[in-house]
Amino acid sequence: MSLIEITEKSHDVILDLSYATANNFTGQPVYSSPRCFLHQEGIVLLEKAITFAKQQNLRFKIFDAFRPQRAQEKFWEVCPDPMYIADPAKGSNHTRGIAIDLTLINNQNEELDMGTPFDDFTAASHHGAVGLNAQIHANRYLLLGIMMSAGWDLYLNEWWHYQLFNPKNYPLIQETYGIM
Repeated sequence: MSLIEITEKSHDVILDLSYATANNFTGQPVYSSPRCFLHQEGIVLLEKAITFAKQQNLRFKIFDAFRPQRAQEKFWEVCPDPMYIADPAKGSNHTRGIAIDLTLINNQNEELDMGTPFDDFTAASHHGAVGLNAQIHANRYLLLGIMMSAGWDLYLNEWWHYQLFNPKNYPLIQETYGIM
């Protein structure tokens, strides 16, 4: 099974692959190359979501998609919390190539306010979190509505994370696709 690369030109998105920089929860670059890949079934759903976002004059900024197994192992070493990081021994939906982390941006390429940054491992990052203002909830529900209307499943603890349904139907991918 091969993954399909997502580029800014191929999909009219912004790529902000923070794991290829030190600007992530590990404090160091994890990926050696800022490339973004997704399973072909995910590409179909992403393209639907892109169309739905465009209907509202919005686009996506993508933070992560396919993640090599070695990266998942590094993340687990830094933060072995199964609420936010999948145990690499069990497998991650990212290492199956069927998960994507993203947010919405406006016509000025500004992120809509989601209340927390990407990879905020606190209760404030959960869908339905309490203590957030109405606009933050509206932005999160807008992202949720676009993604679910396109056929994605959500992960309740991370407003930015979406995945294909029935993840165990997809094998873990051992190849790194040049990311590491």
